[in-house]
This record gives sequence, structure tokens and C-alpha cells, in this order.
Amino acid sequence: MTNRSDDDVLDRAAAVAESIPASEARKRPKPGERRVQILQTLASMLEQPGAERVTTSALAARLGVSEAALYRHFASKAQMFEGLLDFIETSVFTLVNQIAEREPAGAPQARRMVSALLQFAEKNPGMVRVMVGDALVFEHDRLGARMVQFFDRIESQLRIGLRQGGDAAGSLSASADAQVQASLLTSFAVGRLQRYARSGFKRQPTEQLEAALRLIAL
Repeated sequence: MTNRSDDDVLDRAAAVAESIPASEARKRPKPGERRVQILQTLASMLEQPGAERVTTSALAARLGVSEAALYRHFASKAQMFEGLLDFIETSVFTLVNQIAEREPAGAPQARRMVSALLQFAEKNPGMVRVMVGDALVFEHDRLGARMVQFFDRIESQLRIGLRQGGDAAGSLSASADAQVQASLLTSFAVGRLQRYARSGFKRQPTEQLEAALRLIAL
């Protein structure tokens, strides 16, 4: 379970995926707000189950602006996705770092980290399509590579905590066990995200989560 501070961060994270009514999108935004509107709208379009590839023309139409107006704020569509990746990384690793600071190292800490990741995803379904790579299939290769690095960082953080919390911390056996367990937890999280996206966001990633994590992180 997350504490109040974790919930606050997750609630703020969920706001990015909220749809913007067309009437509001057509109002002249304050300086700097248009970039946020573009990213919010892109995220909301990605939330639609079975949605095709989001094009800049469709994004511009949803916002009620020209495609040229989009490119005044982002040099390319890839840069828009990089904005979403920035948000994902900042939100998730803020939670992970808070848990690392507050929770004793070991399996309970690892379970909390995986829970935080999946709770973030559950509240931001549009971001899940980015995290599992579905939304990046036809985009620049560097975007997919960045998501691979994201999950590598998750696995590394889990491995560090599990190794430090082992009974024989620092031993070769403890290090090997932590590596295997961290890999298993990361694969589990990725699998839950993929199932969530492929079910049209019907199969919640936190379904029976506590019981599943107890079986994995013994």
C-alpha cells in the first residue's frame, strides 16, 4: 500500500492524462501553457482502447489548431513523445526514490516500488501505451531505447534494495539472488502493463497485486 505522500504524487501524475474539452482547447492559452496542452491531449488520445497511431494532423484537429502551430512548440513529433517520457521518468522515479529513502531495504521495499509503478500506470493509461512501446512502433528508435533504459533503471533499483536487505548482504550468493529476483519483478511489472494495454485498459495492473508480489518477492 502507498502512503499519503505517494498518493499525492500519483494523483498529480494522473492529471496529465485528463482530456481537454474542445471549447477550452480553443481558448488562447497563457504563455507556456500550449506545450502542456499538447502533451495532455496526446496522452488522452493514447488512452483510447484500440486507437490507431496518433498523427500530428489528428492531434492538431483535437486541439483546434494547425499542424504548423504544433511545430512552434515542438520541433518534431518525437519531441512530443520525449515530453511524455520525461513525465513518466520524473513521476515514477520520484516515487521510487521516496520509497528507497523511507522503507528498509529488502523484499517489502521492492514490493512497494513495483506497486508504485503499477499504480502510476493504472491512473495514466495513455502513458502505458508509451511504456510498453505500442505508441512508439512507428516513431524514432531512440524513444524505444529510452523506455528500455527506464526499465533497466527500475531493475537496478530493485536489485540494489534486495541485495542490501539480504541476510548475507554483499555475499556472492545474496548478489546473485537479488539479481534474479529483481529481473523477475521487473518482468512481472512489464507483463502487467502489457496485459493492461492489450485488454483495452480493462485488466487492471494492480489486480490481486499484493498476493502476486508476495509469491515473487519471498
